[in-house]
Amino acid sequence: MIKIGIVGGTGYTGVELVRLLARHPEASLRVITSRAQAGTPVAGLFPSLRGSVELDFSAPTIDAYADCDLVFFATPNGTAMTQAEALLAAGIRVIDLAADFRLRHVPTWEQWYGTAHACPALVEDAVYGLPELNRDSIRNARLVANPGCYPTSVILALLPLLKHGLIEPKSIVADCKSGVSGAGRKAELGTAFGEVTESVKAYGVSGHRHLPEIREVLQSVDAAADLVFVPHLMPMIRGIHATVYADALGDGAVLQSTYESFYRDEPFVDVMPAGSHPETRSVRGANTVRIAAHHLPQANKFIVLAVEDNLVKGAAGQAIQNMNLMFGLDETLGLEISGMIP
Repeated sequence: MIKIGIVGGTGYTGVELVRLLARHPEASLRVITSRAQAGTPVAGLFPSLRGSVELDFSAPTIDAYADCDLVFFATPNGTAMTQAEALLAAGIRVIDLAADFRLRHVPTWEQWYGTAHACPALVEDAVYGLPELNRDSIRNARLVANPGCYPTSVILALLPLLKHGLIEPKSIVADCKSGVSGAGRKAELGTAFGEVTESVKAYGVSGHRHLPEIREVLQSVDAAADLVFVPHLMPMIRGIHATVYADALGDGAVLQSTYESFYRDEPFVDVMPAGSHPETRSVRGANTVRIAAHHLPQANKFIVLAVEDNLVKGAAGQAIQNMNLMFGLDETLGLEISGMIP
């Protein structure tokens, strides 16, 4: 059994980790930390976990994780980088679900996140945890940077096109929609029910923190790649819908077969039949990205639609997929979950 600690178990990503790991056949939850809730039963704060999790929240100290093989950070940006060195020195592996280790270029990270990086020496050691791109490296990793939710959908939508040189790499536009859970569990006016229901709005148009992450990963595939990225807030709890546009260089006749071949052996990428339009509700609660590729010959464009649950494949589920790889398990273990409809 893998002995697991979770730092920051009270947010939406943290409780999603707990929900999935509580039923994982090779995971043993040993400690779940929260400064504000220390001493409170986990199931007292989250009644959905009654009968599944018997732990109380603990104070977040390094000593609390001494018995762990792996620690997940489901915390705000800037937390994992202050504790990762001590955990790794103690032989404990780390998966950070925030952004502390996602960008290889530390000055870019500091520019976008507005603070000095606490352990820049570890950035080179971190593996970007997108299994469809870095599976072999993840298997040997001590420190994994779990991808952001928007980047997961956009990157997976584009990989086959960039790998096969089927698009003009500087022409990419990613128009993305997310549910309000992507903003976290904290109470804020902008995500209150009365503010978001029956409304859609763009945000971060002049720059969103996921933009440099997407750009850096795409440029690792094609150095010329660049994009415009515009996120939108939708009146729903879970889900991301990415509509990605690019100028076509290849023949639209090979588009469907290219995607089917590229993702044929990927357990959590579902390439839909030609002409399909995936829906976010079809992946709610599942660790699946559903993709449909379209060709508009009159505009010479490829349009790729990708949907995911931002809390599962966009966060906690992908983190567990990475855990499975790191510990030599079948990467689907504990994640064989269908979407929930309605």
